[in-house]
Amino acid sequence: MQASFPTILVVDDDHRLRSLLVQFLSENQLRVQAASNAAEARSYLACHPYDALVIDVMMPGESGVDLTQSLRQILDTPILLLTARDQLSDKLQGFEAGADDYLTKPFEPEELLARLRVLLRRPVEGGGRVEKVCFADYSFDLETGHFYHATQGKVYLTSTEMILLKTLAQNPHKPFSRQELAQRMGHRVSERTVDVQITRLRKKIGDDPRQPRVLQTIRHIGYALCPD
Repeated sequence: MQASFPTILVVDDDHRLRSLLVQFLSENQLRVQAASNAAEARSYLACHPYDALVIDVMMPGESGVDLTQSLRQILDTPILLLTARDQLSDKLQGFEAGADDYLTKPFEPEELLARLRVLLRRPVEGGGRVEKVCFADYSFDLETGHFYHATQGKVYLTSTEMILLKTLAQNPHKPFSRQELAQRMGHRVSERTVDVQITRLRKKIGDDPRQPRVLQTIRHIGYALCPD
């Protein structure tokens, strides 16, 4: 039987460094996926579970710290930040955002590997998390991101729809404001965009947009997923 190796997502806008890390970590019994920015990372995270994340702090658009802070609200996956900044205040900012470890550039790949192995040995909190949510004729697996209809089979979701559904499904019946959902979807997403995506998602899950029963509008707050 083939061994199941931990899966790592590396997020860095430096193509050369990404390639080096993918090659080195892959040679050391880790499966590695690489993203060049926060938006690409979110699309991968919406579709696949990862055992640890390696995120560069200085990226154009949404920074690594901002991405970490946003992800930490919905994931307890270990996060290691990479940065050229070595001031204590910079490190504290990273830890306050939710990072588990911090490595300053330049670094030796062996040190990164050692730190990742330590993070991978740590028990993940939240053992009582929701793993699957069912409503009407649909079921959504939060770990794999697979969305199924009872008779029609797998239903395709865009990365944005999956991020929204995963966010809401991880906290059933909890209202989320438009601002909170916009932050989860990515940098500079407007609240109007959230409304549009909610409407599209309702159609995908068979919810009546005029009288939604599953993906409900919570007056003066935002939206909540209310499964069976």
